[in-house]
Amino acid sequence: MAAMQTEPAVETVTVKVDGRAVEVPRTTPNWEGNPEPTTVLQACKHAGVEIPHYCYHPKLPVAGNCRMCLVHVGMPGRPGPDGKPPMNEDGSPKIFPMQLPYEPEMPRGVIGCATGIIPGMEIYASSPETREMREAVLESLLINHPLDCPICDQAGECKLQEYSVEHGQPESRFAEVKVHKPKAVDLGPRITLDAERCVMCTRCIRFTADVAGDDALGIVNRGSYNAISTYPGQPFDNNYTLNTVDICPVGALTSDDFRFQMRVWFLKETKSLCTGC
Repeated sequence: MAAMQTEPAVETVTVKVDGRAVEVPRTTPNWEGNPEPTTVLQACKHAGVEIPHYCYHPKLPVAGNCRMCLVHVGMPGRPGPDGKPPMNEDGSPKIFPMQLPYEPEMPRGVIGCATGIIPGMEIYASSPETREMREAVLESLLINHPLDCPICDQAGECKLQEYSVEHGQPESRFAEVKVHKPKAVDLGPRITLDAERCVMCTRCIRFTADVAGDDALGIVNRGSYNAISTYPGQPFDNNYTLNTVDICPVGALTSDDFRFQMRVWFLKETKSLCTGC
């Protein structure tokens, strides 16, 4: 009788999340299924701690452009001439919180979606420094964002809405004139874009290029005026366009057949079978 094959043991790394020691896999499959070093965001998920994010999606390449997952971390010190890292009096490795090199008193954040963990790392996911970073990033994302929540199809399941409640400022401090972008832009036969709502997470671009294999979407203009657009003469009409509506975290992309038809809290979930797959 042939011996049963056992799966190799998963190599783990011990890190601390908000002071709690957690063992997490050293590597995690990326969007293509290939092993890559486990990231800070994934380690926090193992610990049951949510790190806010917009651009990250487990089934898409990492972009790291929304900066919402900024986290303050502490690293063990580098080994000295004796080959040993700095130690505390109790024999534990000494942890050095990351700081800006030009302002030593200012904490330095790392983007959780693209920063790999190392043994002994301490992740301060809920520290005042981390919360201050999130609030600053969110405030910058809301500078030119319209107050469309009462009419937006994403209202009720919008990450920008949720994070604004948890990490947003009570009122805007932006005194300048907002930048207005095109609204109700027809991207193709099924998709409408509201450029003012877009937070430039690029999920739709990465999904279309890397999953659907269609380089139909891109970014035009620069700075506060940048926007998602189709390439000239190339309509956005592949078979997977409606998936971009699903993965858009803020309601910038809407499907023409559902636009302004129903609020999400009136919808009911039910099991179904897709006959078109």
